[in-house]
Amino acid sequence: MKLKDNQQYTHLSHTFDPVFDKDSKILILGTFPSVKSRENQFYYGHKQNRFWKIIAALTEGEVPVTIEEKKTLLLNNHIAIWDVIASCDIIGSSDSSIKNVIPADLPLILGQADIGKIYANGGKAYELYQKYSFPETKREITRLPSSSPANAAFNMERLLQEWKQIKEYIR
Repeated sequence: MKLKDNQQYTHLSHTFDPVFDKDSKILILGTFPSVKSRENQFYYGHKQNRFWKIIAALTEGEVPVTIEEKKTLLLNNHIAIWDVIASCDIIGSSDSSIKNVIPADLPLILGQADIGKIYANGGKAYELYQKYSFPETKREITRLPSSSPANAAFNMERLLQEWKQIKEYIR
């Protein structure tokens, strides 16, 4: 990958836990926490990321603000979240820069929760799951369009249309 503006690769490890409990029915996987998520120490921390708005709309709940509200929204609706990557080399928040991947220990969740379906939040999460996790889990994954603000091809209405398939497994 071409470096620009003096950006350099940094080797980082995931520093916060997955969200799940024994009643979780679906697992939604991202790639690796963005700079904002790493600063906030929780998933989908960038204000422009639409993940929390999507989940709130699909569960007919309020958009959560605090980490505790976010965890409650997920667990009350049987949703687990984590990332495919435990550690990697990355430039900023750029999924396209990811290299030297160590995958997350997905059997940790799959062995404790009755996950009926796994979803990837975006193409890169799907690709990384297929490469690093599928050989171990042997569990199929469904690709959803990314909730990232970088996914400008999908407005909120279009995202909700695609993401509504998770409703079959929640609540």
